[in-house]
Formats: sequence, C-alpha cells, structure tokens
Amino acid sequence: VSTTTDGRSARWAEHREERRRQLVESTIRTIRERGAAVGMDEFAAAAGTSKTVFYRHFTDRAGLYRAVAAHVDDLILRDIRGVLGGRTSEETKGRLSALDADPRSVVRAAIDAYLRLVERDPEVYRFVIAAPIVGSGRGANAAEVAASATGHIATQISGLVAGALVGQGNDPAPARLWGQSLVGLVRAGADAWLAGLTGENTREEVTEHLTDMAWSGLAIAWTRQAD
Repeated sequence: VSTTTDGRSARWAEHREERRRQLVESTIRTIRERGAAVGMDEFAAAAGTSKTVFYRHFTDRAGLYRAVAAHVDDLILRDIRGVLGGRTSEETKGRLSALDADPRSVVRAAIDAYLRLVERDPEVYRFVIAAPIVGSGRGANAAEVAASATGHIATQISGLVAGALVGQGNDPAPARLWGQSLVGLVRAGADAWLAGLTGENTREEVTEHLTDMAWSGLAIAWTRQAD
C-alpha cells in the first residue's frame, strides 16, 4: 500500500509540475502577444482555464510572477552556456561558478545573454523588471518582489567571481556585492538601450561597451594582489 501511495504521490507531483510549466509558458506567450501590462484575466483566458487554477498552482500573482522570472533566468543562463559551448567542463553541471573558460569571455557571455533577452523579448523583459502584475495589494511590493525574483543570475555571477578570487589567493568577501553590482550595471545599460537612450547601438556594440566597463573593475578578481 505504501509503495502504491508513494507512486501515486510521485505521479501527482509530476503532473502538478508539468501543469505549472504549461501555465508559465502560456503566460510568457501572452505577454509577448499582448504586452507587459497584461493581467490575470488575460492569462487565464489564453490558457483556457480560470484564475482559480492559476492561484492553486502559484498561490497568488506574486507567485506566478516569480515562476515567470525564474523561467526567464533559466533562459538567460542557457544562452550563456550556449555561447561558451564546449568550454563547460563535465563536473560543473552547467554552473557558471566553475566554467573552464577565459574569464572575460564569461563576463561578456553573461552580458550578451541578458541583452539578447531584451532584444528578443522586450515585453517579457519589461514584465520581469517592472512586475506590473504584482501591484501593491496584500502587502506585496512590486519592486521588492522583482528584486528578489531576479537574483539567480547575480548569485551565479557571484559564485564565478568568488571562485576566481579564491583561485588567486584573494579574499572572496566582495564576490556577492560584485555579482549583484554587475547585474545592476547590465540592467541599467539594458534599460537605457531599450529606451533608445544610447543612440543607434547594436546589441553587439552595447555588449562590448558594458563588458569593457565591467571588466576594468572585475579584472582584480583574476589578479593576485600584493601582500
């Protein structure tokens, strides 16, 4: 009986996870088609279900937003690994913190992957950055939710920098701050680019400009400091 029950529980958990994935993908398609300001009624209609079903799987609007943001983070990280290709060692399981690659190329790949999302899915990017669906109800704050939900990439970059610092015999304490700051730098540049404030720059040009700016500060992580 226990084995049967465990099997049913596992299948139910898999079903719920698959359903969550389908709802997230439907939500992203709806954002692409109708814009970042789309709401729960439109999400439910596009998915052919009800808002109640969404809330059953994500608890509330903030929960749905976090799931979408996590999916977008995964897409960006996938793009980074795609750019670096075979230079990812088997032991890393895709984690940026252990990539066997030229360090500047990793920073550039991270920046380019972020900008690639902005270029490819501007409405999805606006949705993730502004979290319009969250609003201010039930004590939720869109800015706070957005900041907490988009930290996966910053954590990965922090791990990369910490590994470099330790590898050179340096103190890894600044790694978390630098990782967060790098993502903040790229976000500010991406927002300016999306708003047309950088002139006629292509994505490749913006990537190079931001990489140059970031690398001049991050290069210390790969340089042994004097005692």
